[in-house]
Order: sequence, then C-alpha cells, then structure tokens
Amino acid sequence: MYATAPGTAHLVPAPCPRALLRLLLPPRSTSPTAGGAHGRGLVQFVLAAHQGQRNTRLYWAACRAYEDGIGDALSDALVDAAVHTGLTPREARSTLASAARMTHPQRSPHPGLPHPHPDPDKPL
Repeated sequence: MYATAPGTAHLVPAPCPRALLRLLLPPRSTSPTAGGAHGRGLVQFVLAAHQGQRNTRLYWAACRAYEDGIGDALSDALVDAAVHTGLTPREARSTLASAARMTHPQRSPHPGLPHPHPDPDKPL
C-alpha cells in the first residue's frame, strides 16, 4: 500500500524518468511474432539451412507462410534469416516474391496495378 508523506497530498507526482521506465517494462521481443510459434519455427527452419539448401529452405518456409496467411508479416524475418545463412538480401527477397506468386497466382506482382495476365489460360 502506498501513501503520501504528511503535507504532500496537494503535490502532483513527478513523471517517471524514461530510463527508469525502460527498466520497469518487459524487454521487447526480438523474435518474430507473426504466426506465433509457427512463424518462429519457419524462421528457425531457414536459419538451420546449410550451403546448398539455403534457397530451397527459404522458398519452402515462405510458401508455408503465405499459405497460412502470415507471409507478408513474416517476410522481413525470413529475409533476415536467409541473409544470416549467406544469401544476399536481393536473392532472399526474390525467393519470397516467387513463393508469394506461387501460393497466390492471382496476386499482382505490382500492388495497385492489374495483373499483367488476367486469364492465364488465354494466349497474349
């Protein structure tokens, strides 16, 4: 129980200093939260890749993420994991884009613009 010192009830409490507030709050999570444990599992799957399987593992994990509706939210964490294993950021982003196209073929490669091939069964 808290009480004010005698004769101080009329005083406004001072704000908590930011440095102290940071110590009182729980630490921010550095692990991906998108998809919860499933998202973390997909990122760990990519992190465990060795040379010769990095791109394949990233593609597989990205496909699962997009199929489960967490691909967009998990994409940064997947790219970071792939870069950690040795892929370049460009390679990783390209692989994620391929997974997004594969799992959502109707998705336009350029948001806001119509898909270049509205009916894939019709020749151009």
